[in-house]
Amino acid sequence: LLFCFWVFFPFAFSCFIVVWWLTMGCGSSTPEAAPATGADNGHRRTPADDPAEIGKSNAIDRQLERDRQQDELKVKLLLLGAGESGKSTIFKQMRIIYGTPRSEDDLRMYGVVVRSNVVTAVRKLCQLLKSLDVESQLAGESAADPEDTMSPNEAYELLRAHLIDGNGPPLEEETNGGADWVGHSARAGLGPNNDAKLFLQLWRPIKILWESRTLKEVWQKRAQVNIIDGHKDYLQDVSRIASSSFKPTTQDILLARVKTTQVVMERYRIDGIEFEMYDVGGQRSERRKWLDCFDNVDAVLFVAALSEYDQKLAEARRTNRMIEALELFRSVCNNRAFSNSQTSIMLFLNKKDVFAEKILYSDIAAQPEFKDYAGPPRDFNHGVLYFIQRFKECLISDEQEFKDSFIHVTCATDTNNSKLIMVTD
Repeated sequence: LLFCFWVFFPFAFSCFIVVWWLTMGCGSSTPEAAPATGADNGHRRTPADDPAEIGKSNAIDRQLERDRQQDELKVKLLLLGAGESGKSTIFKQMRIIYGTPRSEDDLRMYGVVVRSNVVTAVRKLCQLLKSLDVESQLAGESAADPEDTMSPNEAYELLRAHLIDGNGPPLEEETNGGADWVGHSARAGLGPNNDAKLFLQLWRPIKILWESRTLKEVWQKRAQVNIIDGHKDYLQDVSRIASSSFKPTTQDILLARVKTTQVVMERYRIDGIEFEMYDVGGQRSERRKWLDCFDNVDAVLFVAALSEYDQKLAEARRTNRMIEALELFRSVCNNRAFSNSQTSIMLFLNKKDVFAEKILYSDIAAQPEFKDYAGPPRDFNHGVLYFIQRFKECLISDEQEFKDSFIHVTCATDTNNSKLIMVTD
């Protein structure tokens, strides 16, 4: 009996322990899980079954729906056109009319750009004066201002030495007053800062040369070297721009030429509606970036400069700028991204003020590309109607017709004119 006890008791005891362990949940110290019910079909509960998690998920869905609805109400405007047509000027006008004021850092950057633009214009004028072989005319001229100690010819020789030949004598920086408010702006870039410094060293000879009779004649042929027409205002106000207290005005900023090399976007809220406006570079090398902006566009604002009918592209010297604008407009109108009825095409025939001045001495029909012009020379209205018709031929093709097409003759540097057009549209 003792032998049986010692043999079977350990075995029985072990069985008892195993049964107890299985019954108590494999030795777990946690409470026994609730029996499965028909509600979860026998599966364990997941975070998706948690009321708190469900509430969070619903809140996210509601926010996504609100964002989607707001995005549908947003108006996306895209500025397109060839380089130097005035797109960025319209972009800046929108900020003046509907956006926030410029910071002092912005103003300093534009101050450097304005001074740099003057140097660029004078450099091209000196090159043109030399190529036209009218340097001898300067020899017989006296300075317009009796207080100037330098003749127009001496001013030209000094400017040519520094701006073209690069062998001029050392110069000292001179502002028209005390410490210069504009100073240096890293945002403007190295080239513009260097030219702005040159401006402060050469502003007096620039003023003397600009006031000469010879340069007034050269200015009328500025199209040959693609000088920005609006920079005439800078050249007529050199003393103010050279002042130590110079701060760019709204008009200075509108006239300032800064090449657009990236897509720029600004948002505006007008009458409770959110607008997004995109500005892109117009030069041929920049147009590959346009495709990134073509999705979900509500309106395209295509800008073409009326005054460029007698000018050539900077990047393709044999191509007429107006012909380039017409071909570009045609390609935009026929682009599949804008072929739906939801996208409006608006045409801004810009620089009407420069056009009105230029046709007095540059005949439209004298340009080989527009020899079919049959209107009277030096007639603003006939000239405008001729170019409107040329663009209309691009606007309507055999395959499609845009329901909402607007044509405006504009002066982008005129804030009142721009505001009237934006309100009307």
